[in-house]
Amino acid sequence: MRNKIMFFISVVFILNSCQNDDQKRIAENQKEAKKRELIFKNIEKAWVFYDTPVTEAAETSLSSWNEWRLFLAELAQKPKKTISAFQQKSTAITKKAIALNENIPYTFSKPAIKSRIAVLTTKIQMLDLYIHLDNIPDKKITQLVAEINLELVSLERQMDKVIEKSKIPTEEGESELRNMMDASRAIPNVIIDENTPRVE
Repeated sequence: MRNKIMFFISVVFILNSCQNDDQKRIAENQKEAKKRELIFKNIEKAWVFYDTPVTEAAETSLSSWNEWRLFLAELAQKPKKTISAFQQKSTAITKKAIALNENIPYTFSKPAIKSRIAVLTTKIQMLDLYIHLDNIPDKKITQLVAEINLELVSLERQMDKVIEKSKIPTEEGESELRNMMDASRAIPNVIIDENTPRVE
């Protein structure tokens, strides 16, 4: 009889503790859902990219540089409804940013442009990394979106500078001077070893 009472008390105790665990789990799930909703709202509010060209050169390059046009079109489409939509969009933007390096028009194939594209691509990859974390740092994502916008403006202004420099006419003899200053055409500075046999 005593064993039955002890068994009954232990069953009641176990059932009671399971109910408490379920209530804690439900409360934690509700708290997590509210947190994810707040993160989603913060990201949605901050997700505004400069998808229209700021400078004249960037606007004219849309017709000749297909990757640039596709990249800006991808930035223009804002995801909606869920965090996973933002994650998918971030991955798509990353792919388009990496593609920018593949077919840079000859006019813009300069180290200043390439370095700005590299920095922009790095920032976008960081955004993609942070948005795919389990605990999404919404403040860091907001900061990265602002930094990406600054890099976009910097790239477009550099494109404008390149176009302006190309409009400057070259002076007489300038091309010959550039050829003379070209390091690839210079005579190599070779140290002659006196111990090596020579044919005279």
